[in-house]
Amino acid sequence: MLSQHIKEHTHAAHQNVEGTIVRQLKNIRSEADYAEVLKGFYAYFRAVEDNIAPYITAAVLPDLAERRNSAYIKRDIEALGGRVDDLPEATAPAVGNVLEALASLYILEGSIMGGPYIVQMLNKYGVSKGTSFFEGYGENSRDMWAGFTAVLNKYGSDPSTYERAVEIANQTFYNFGEVFTSIASEK
Repeated sequence: MLSQHIKEHTHAAHQNVEGTIVRQLKNIRSEADYAEVLKGFYAYFRAVEDNIAPYITAAVLPDLAERRNSAYIKRDIEALGGRVDDLPEATAPAVGNVLEALASLYILEGSIMGGPYIVQMLNKYGVSKGTSFFEGYGENSRDMWAGFTAVLNKYGSDPSTYERAVEIANQTFYNFGEVFTSIASEK
C-alpha cells in the first residue's frame, strides 16, 4: 500500500522536520511566541493547500470540508492576539496530478495526527489558547486518518507511481522544515 510505502520512505525527513519543530515549540515562553510558531504552520499549510486545490476536491476526498486546514490555524493565531499579515516565506512542492497532491497532503494530515502531543507540550508551557488546529479530530482521529489513507491508496494503487509520491512527500517535509529553519535564523 502506498501509505505504508510513504511512511517507510519518509522516515528520515519526518524525524528531521519533527526535531526542527519541537525545538521551536520548546522555545515558547508566551502566547506571542506560540503565535509566531503558528505563523509558520499557517504559511506552509496555506501554500500546500493552494497548490493541491485544483486536484483535491470533494469528489476525490469526500470529507474534505470536515478536515483541519489553514483556516483553523489562522483563527488560532487571531485568538492569541496575532495577525497573519507578516508571514514567513513558504514554498510548497509543485504537484501535477491527484496522486502527487495526495502525497503532499499526506504530510499535512499526518502532522494533524501528532497535534494532541503538541497541545500537551503547550499546556506544560502555560499556553491553553489557540489550540483548535492541534486538537485535531479528537476521538475521530483514527477514522479520519483511515479515510484519508484509503483514498491515497486507491489513487496510488499502481506501484510504479510510488517513487514519485515519495519524492513529493519528502519534498513536502523538507519545505516544511525550511519554513521553521528560516524562523529560527531570524531570532
